[in-house]
Amino acid sequence: MVNITIVSKYSSEPPLNEAANRIIPGGPLYSAEEVLELLANAGDQAITPWTKKCNEDMQKWTLDADDLLELVDIGLRTGRFRGSEWCVQQPNGPWAACDVYLVKRREWMPNAHKDMDFEYYIKFALSKMGVVLLVVSCHPPEERRL
Repeated sequence: MVNITIVSKYSSEPPLNEAANRIIPGGPLYSAEEVLELLANAGDQAITPWTKKCNEDMQKWTLDADDLLELVDIGLRTGRFRGSEWCVQQPNGPWAACDVYLVKRREWMPNAHKDMDFEYYIKFALSKMGVVLLVVSCHPPEERRL
């Protein structure tokens, strides 16, 4: 018998195995108001890079918790909702139901000597207790792995 651990506030049944379809119909799963209130009250203390891939993305793209907070904020206010899906932290769990957004943020590009729009694909879930935002991935959209 497989014991599945779900760490997200949204907690219906995840796929039976990691290779199955992970799409969750409907969505977004988490209201913008609830997530934005959490971020306003707790700031970057509410952000947890939840996967190894997210930590690698942060290093590769020189992002910190404040950047993640800003990207989620922008995503919820002006980003494009791309869908919801189940994500697994490591082989054999735990699982989190995530919302996915495509976000544009203006950033200084030293090589171009100007500010430019930069896109990020950001995937996150609200923890069971609703006090932590679990960020699963944060990277340019061409690196997306669905």
